[in-house]
Amino acid sequence: IGLVDQIFTRVGASDDLARGRSTFMVEMNETANILRNATNRSLVLLDEIGRGTSTFDGLSIAWAVAEEIHDRLGAKTIFATHYHELTDLARTKPRVRNLNVAVKQWGNKIVFLRTLTEGAVNRSYGIEVAQLAGVPASVITRAREILKNLERSELDAMGHPVLASSANEAPRTGQLDLFRRMADELLDELGRTNPDAMSPKEASDLLYAWCGRFRITD
Repeated sequence: IGLVDQIFTRVGASDDLARGRSTFMVEMNETANILRNATNRSLVLLDEIGRGTSTFDGLSIAWAVAEEIHDRLGAKTIFATHYHELTDLARTKPRVRNLNVAVKQWGNKIVFLRTLTEGAVNRSYGIEVAQLAGVPASVITRAREILKNLERSELDAMGHPVLASSANEAPRTGQLDLFRRMADELLDELGRTNPDAMSPKEASDLLYAWCGRFRITD
């Protein structure tokens, strides 16, 4: 690493209840301090930036922070994250390298080899770690069902992930079937519509007509 002028860390998660600050606010305050004060001779250690908020918000902030450190600060940085998307930075940023901690998997069990290896990983082992921690088997089994749905990008008729469906449940009907029929009808009409042959007024009228037909009321 060599000599550095300062060492900055953003590690851990804790609320500051006395000051009315959430975990995420504490995290962002510390991150802001690093971005304002680190130099190209500093050492920066970052752990899971963005985890205290929603997935997309957190990923966006983590990505932007990494770019800022690379492009402007130039500080030596170790950035630990479970956002696999961030590994794509190595394709466009010349000073970014991906490393991962090696894991050996047998069936549903894992062993941490405590060895740092080159490259990125394409999955996390959160469920396996939960199993090691003693989370009940029924919860682990259900978590695997939900994970499979997410990995297959299964969506319901409203475009939401199919989390609630279980292998032990009968398929749900009723309102979801109605939504599905409406979505199919709309997609069919969209496929038969040529926007290049429409005037702005015709396109606007068609949009309002669709809104009226497909509006959901209680």
